[in-house]
Amino acid sequence: MRTHIISTGGTIEGLDYENLNQKQTTTVAIDDILSNARVALKYTIEKILNKDSRFINDDDRELIAEKIKSNDSDKILLTHGTITMVETAQFLGRLALNKIIVLTGAFILGTKKNTDAPFNLGFALSALQILEPGVYIAMNGAIFNWDNVKKNNQNNRFETI
Repeated sequence: MRTHIISTGGTIEGLDYENLNQKQTTTVAIDDILSNARVALKYTIEKILNKDSRFINDDDRELIAEKIKSNDSDKILLTHGTITMVETAQFLGRLALNKIIVLTGAFILGTKKNTDAPFNLGFALSALQILEPGVYIAMNGAIFNWDNVKKNNQNNRFETI
């Protein structure tokens, strides 16, 4: 079965939020990253938001949940900004959707030479192939369960609680 990728914006797509008053457009396409990596698995991509995750709210999370519920794939990859990634994972985890849902993003802008975006995207896709149904965060080589993860803002990484 194919993997369904839902995109919400964020640093992984090259959105730079230093100037919050400036309108941003996506500069990095998830499909381009996967194409350049020669990803062979079947996938579809659906862009539903183009937001800095600081501004993702429960209405947006309801939209994400509805998109997941209505999709026939049991493997969902959600690209999401890191600032509120944990909150979205917890929201989805409490719904017990009986699908494999992996959230990923980037700490370094997707347009930067040293970005972690391609690695995190590939790592998350790999995680989808081996995980049991549930909600996870896959970042920088580690996988976290939705109910046992926090973001360490000082060190800019995710950690087990």
